[in-house]
Amino acid sequence: MSNAKDIRSQIKSIKSTQKITKAMQMVAASKMRRSQDAMLEGRPYVENILRVIAHLLKAHGETPHPFFDETRDNVKKVGYIVISTDRGLCGGLNINQFKALLAHVQEWSNKGCDVEFSAFGRKGIAFVNRMNGHIMTSVDAYGDNPPLRELIGGISSMIDAYRAGEIDRVYLVGNRFVNTMTQEPNIVQFLPATIVVNDKYVPEHAWTYEYEPGVEQILDKLAVRYLESVVKQAVAENIACEMSARMIAMKNASDNAANLIGELELQYNKARQAAITQELTEIVGGAAAV
Repeated sequence: MSNAKDIRSQIKSIKSTQKITKAMQMVAASKMRRSQDAMLEGRPYVENILRVIAHLLKAHGETPHPFFDETRDNVKKVGYIVISTDRGLCGGLNINQFKALLAHVQEWSNKGCDVEFSAFGRKGIAFVNRMNGHIMTSVDAYGDNPPLRELIGGISSMIDAYRAGEIDRVYLVGNRFVNTMTQEPNIVQFLPATIVVNDKYVPEHAWTYEYEPGVEQILDKLAVRYLESVVKQAVAENIACEMSARMIAMKNASDNAANLIGELELQYNKARQAAITQELTEIVGGAAAV
């Protein structure tokens, strides 16, 4: 009967774990809806500030801004802004992202380029440290809906280095939210920004503006605000991916626990039946001997 007792103890342990995974699944589902709302709320701001920048660049094409200047052909150093999660238990979300990042970094390293990193999230910081990458700035424990002021420090050094010519190209690495079931690694060029050439934002006609104090200062402020909002939006999208991936992972864990409990209960019933049969055999054998 000792085997049956062991199985019963194992069933009890798995049921306790199943309660935890179900609770985590429900929490992740609740946070997923809030994170999706936050992701959608930030898009109009990014699109509108991008539209304003496109108007200014159209009106003053003779005033190029370094953040939108793609004439740097000789790339010697590349920067990566890596947005990851603080916690695990979200399936292969981080692993798939890091695989894509590693392949991208290897591609530039083969060209003889140096690489710098700015990392968001403990998982990303740990990964960059494991690959012996140099981290310029890092931000962790930023929560489920971080304000912009907590994220600016993670990108300001990278932006300043690009402005000073120390870094020639910057990429933003995160996850793209496709739907609740699907999240994809996403690596986009952050600097120089190329999205402003999209016909969706570039106006057909150039307008004449009067500036105070000047077009260079205004365009610079708008460009920095745009880059900050892009990172904020990427963080919000990555959080939505994290919650969706965690909800799916915990649901799969709960389902696997249920299947395992079913198998163990069947083993328990067989072991218990075998023990009863053994006891009856011994009783009958003893009675026959008497």
